[in-house]
Amino acid sequence: MQYNENVTISNMFDSDIEAQLTKQDYTPTQRIGGVEVIDLKEFADDGGSFLEMGRLDAGHLQGASGLEVRQINYSVVLPGAIKATHLHKKQVDFWFVPSHDRLLVGLKDIRSGSATEGVVMRFVLGAGRARMVRIPNGVAHGVANPYERPMSLIYFVTEQFNSNSKVCDEFRLPPEYFGTGFWEIKAG
Repeated sequence: MQYNENVTISNMFDSDIEAQLTKQDYTPTQRIGGVEVIDLKEFADDGGSFLEMGRLDAGHLQGASGLEVRQINYSVVLPGAIKATHLHKKQVDFWFVPSHDRLLVGLKDIRSGSATEGVVMRFVLGAGRARMVRIPNGVAHGVANPYERPMSLIYFVTEQFNSNSKVCDEFRLPPEYFGTGFWEIKAG
């Protein structure tokens, strides 16, 4: 069977195919108040690359509203792992995934009375882009690695971790808090 170039756009496919056709939605999603995605500059040459993740002035991360960095963490997320969901009442996080890695990030504003209360954000960090995301206190967050190799997460935080349950600022919610299928790769 040969393709007929005289077919018009309106009858290009039979009705069964036409009924199945959809379009992907590229509309930008609403951003949670206080969440910032910060583009970083990465320089590459024949010998490798250089990335400045941030500049500190007496513990204060430049461009971060005067917040003092109190701890820097490095985490490896294994394939299939979901590190979700938790939040902090005091701590602000700054997450970075190296551009040669990629992790799926989920955020939900659960701050009572916030202008963006209930707004959910889902995006990939890394994946060829040098970016850092600022996660305000009171925003539930998590990360997943639905890919086939371990991935890295580096994060600056404004509070030092304390495992004493009386003062610990890490509060947990179930991984399903974002909804069924949230952490799965979406067909596109």
